[in-house]
Amino acid sequence: MAKVLVPLAEGCEELEAVTIIDLLRRAGIGVVTAGLKPGIVQASRGVQLVPDVTLDVALQDSYDMVVLPGGMPGATHLKDDARIIELLKKMAADGKYTAAICAAPMVLAEAGVLEGRQATSYPGFLDALPGVIVSTAAVVQDGKVLTSRGPGTAMDFALALVEVLAGRDKRQQVEAALVRL
Repeated sequence: MAKVLVPLAEGCEELEAVTIIDLLRRAGIGVVTAGLKPGIVQASRGVQLVPDVTLDVALQDSYDMVVLPGGMPGATHLKDDARIIELLKKMAADGKYTAAICAAPMVLAEAGVLEGRQATSYPGFLDALPGVIVSTAAVVQDGKVLTSRGPGTAMDFALALVEVLAGRDKRQQVEAALVRL
């Protein structure tokens, strides 16, 4: 079974975080949520999220994928955390998946993961970054890097993550149970 780390920072976008966590778990994928610091994480709209562990504890394990929810100032907190940047660099160097949605692709860019790659983000967050081929698609996969636009694309993004980690059949099974039109 694949194992995914979802770091949660103060001010993250709750719709994105919860959608990612929920759909991956529906697919039977192991998900560990990790707060940048101990305690409850207050998301951007005031929803309180309770991480499974702290990031320091989570970093004692290995993962097949790291997924970064967006939202502001959550994405900035992720970008400013040296542990996150180092983890993303290591994941890329080890040929493992990294993924980010909304404002969080800027964190991938900060770690050098988007250099020479096609990516998408919330409008404006990648536009001024050299070396990134900016797309307006809802979800973009370039090698082992997946990015998405924002809250409105969270379900499509999470389903793409399911497909990458568990296969097309599992994605279709999860999607059918959601009764998407």
